[in-house]
Amino acid sequence: MIIAIDGPAASGKGTLARRLANHYGLKHLDTGSLYRAAALTILNAGGDPADEGLAIEAAEQLEFNRFDDDDLRTPGVGDAASIVAAMPRVREIMLRRQRAFAGGPPGAVLDGRDIGTIVCPDADVKLFVTASVDVRARRRYDEALERGQAVQFEEVLDDLKRRDERDTTRAVAPLRPAADAHLLDTSELDIETAFQAAVKLIDGETQTGCDR
Repeated sequence: MIIAIDGPAASGKGTLARRLANHYGLKHLDTGSLYRAAALTILNAGGDPADEGLAIEAAEQLEFNRFDDDDLRTPGVGDAASIVAAMPRVREIMLRRQRAFAGGPPGAVLDGRDIGTIVCPDADVKLFVTASVDVRARRRYDEALERGQAVQFEEVLDDLKRRDERDTTRAVAPLRPAADAHLLDTSELDIETAFQAAVKLIDGETQTGCDR
C-alpha cells in the first residue's frame, strides 16, 4: 500500500505521516527532507542554492539520513530548499529516488508537495493536509524555540508566506491537491485528533477499494 500525503510547510503532514507509517507497518519518507538536505549541503560548502549546477550535484550525491533533523529545520534551510526544489533537473533526480523507495516492500507513506500529483499518482490513498498560515507559523516558531533557536515570529511567518508563494506558483510540480485527494485541515486539530481522522479516511478508502 502506498499513502501519499501532501501539503504546505508546517501543516502537520510530516508528524502525521510518521504516525501512519507506524500504524500500518509501512516505510516512511519525508521527501521535503531530501531537498532540505541538498540545500544544506550547498550552504555548508559556502555555495548559492540558486546555482543549478551545485543543486544537481548535491541531489545526485545525496545520502539519505545524512543530517540531523535539527540541522534541516532552520528557516534559512527551508527557504533554500524551496529554491532548489523548483529546479526541473533536481526534481527529476529526486523523483527517480522517491519512486524507487515507494515501490519497495512492504509499501510506504510519502509526504511532500507533489506526491499525489507527480511522484505516486496511483497511490492507494491520497491526503492533502493543510492549515492556516498563521497556525503553521506558530507551530514552526514553537518548534524553533524548543530547539533553542533564536527566531522572531514575524520572520517565520514571512518565510512561510514566501515558501507558499514559490511552491504553488513554480512551473514544475506545483503544490496543489490531487483531484482524488482527501482534504484534512488541521488548523484546529491536535496530532491525535488529526491522526484518528486520517486513519478513518484511509480505512474507508481502502475498504471501498476492496469492495469494488
